[in-house]
Amino acid sequence: MTAIRRALVVVDVQNEYFDGTLQVQFPPREKTLENIARAIDVADELDMPVVVLQHELPEGAPVFAVNSPSWELHPEIERRLKPEFKRASKVYGSAFTGQGVAEWLEEKQVDTITIVGYMTNNCDIATAVDAEARGIAAEILSDASGAIHLENEAGSVSAEQLHTTLMVLLNSNFAAVGDTDSWIEAARGGTGLPKSDLGTSAVQGRARFGD
Repeated sequence: MTAIRRALVVVDVQNEYFDGTLQVQFPPREKTLENIARAIDVADELDMPVVVLQHELPEGAPVFAVNSPSWELHPEIERRLKPEFKRASKVYGSAFTGQGVAEWLEEKQVDTITIVGYMTNNCDIATAVDAEARGIAAEILSDASGAIHLENEAGSVSAEQLHTTLMVLLNSNFAAVGDTDSWIEAARGGTGLPKSDLGTSAVQGRARFGD
């Protein structure tokens, strides 16, 4: 079996998610940061292509204003950057909309991306969905990503409920979901993370909850 060609996609690990309005609330953000850093270190060890994204809005914006403290990468990510990594800014959710990212991944002949970073409920899911349309398999690390509490006219949901629900959703179709330890083992072995499918997930869900 041909080994997969992975790239690690580090999505928006910026200060905003640690001390701003959009602070990640589940899983614990410091633990997710630790796992993101571990994933970068292993990717570097394996000479895996790495993409590092920053979400960017105009000066004066309440979040991610270019060159503001909230826009900057977390220091743990900044200090791990290497010249061979692909860095890009973006204004939309999907990592593929970052300047030159799609082309760079194609040049590297990447067929699988591993998504880490923030947020589960926005840029991570957008990236996974976009990958499907591009014929690229996606993985997401459940303990190296995170969500926030949400409330609006449609209702409210806790970060834990939101993150957990989206992991189940993603694993049913758009992305294989695993933890960082499992991914490290798979990456070193050149194999993919196991993934369910919509039919199997539906059958198992119906068995648990009924009609």
